[in-house]
Amino acid sequence: MSLQVPPEARLEAIRLSALECTQCSLAAGRNQVVFGGGDPSAGLMLIGEAPGAAEDLQGEPFMGRSGELLWQLLANVGITRGMIYITNIVKCRPPENRDPNRAEIASCATWLDRELQVIQPRVVCTLGNFATRRIRGDQTGIMSLRGRQEMRVISGYPTSLYPLLHPAAALRSTRNLQLLTEDIARLPEILSDAYSG
Repeated sequence: MSLQVPPEARLEAIRLSALECTQCSLAAGRNQVVFGGGDPSAGLMLIGEAPGAAEDLQGEPFMGRSGELLWQLLANVGITRGMIYITNIVKCRPPENRDPNRAEIASCATWLDRELQVIQPRVVCTLGNFATRRIRGDQTGIMSLRGRQEMRVISGYPTSLYPLLHPAAALRSTRNLQLLTEDIARLPEILSDAYSG
């Protein structure tokens, strides 16, 4: 009889391996690997793009201005950081906060896939184009997909995918802020449906 390893221990083992990663050039310029964090049994997983300067220093995803906005919008609908799991498709900060390139995204794919396999979230919210394209496997833009829930098989499990604008885009545009606020307001209903379905 084998004992099942709890998700906390499985994620910690993956995190420790990720801390040693040198698979792409981002490793040379990072302060630290920014692995995902939050509830390893969460029904909701948020996936962003890449760490910024604040995340690279603090070692946690979404700690800068974008994160402040995201946490405020989530708190407005009763969702706290401790209730979810949040990560990025790339675990190291690209220089000057540039967009991650295809090679970097591909190098980090294993880490994200392993996080998804442990958590098996009922709802995945991708934040912005890069995360949405990575999870969907196509190049459809976020403005065509944002706020539209769809059922997908993600890492082998049926999951409700709910793409959102990246909070950085909402910081640059009042229209984007309105759209992100409206889409996040639907999250409690989407989570409720995911648990009742």
